[in-house]
Amino acid sequence: MDTYKLTAFKSDGEKLLDESFQAENDEDAKKIGTKRLSEKELLDSTHRCTSPRGKLILFHP
Repeated sequence: MDTYKLTAFKSDGEKLLDESFQAENDEDAKKIGTKRLSEKELLDSTHRCTSPRGKLILFHP
């Protein structure tokens, strides 16, 4: 399992979400990240999810 980082921001740069989670691979991380953003109603906010290797898994400007 790898640790992924999920963050979401307001348009002024204020962090709305900053958390880490475990996933088996990038595809699972994308699903988990999308689900967490949806649960917190942050899918339309600027967000990103990165892998421990620095790969951008999810991004919405």
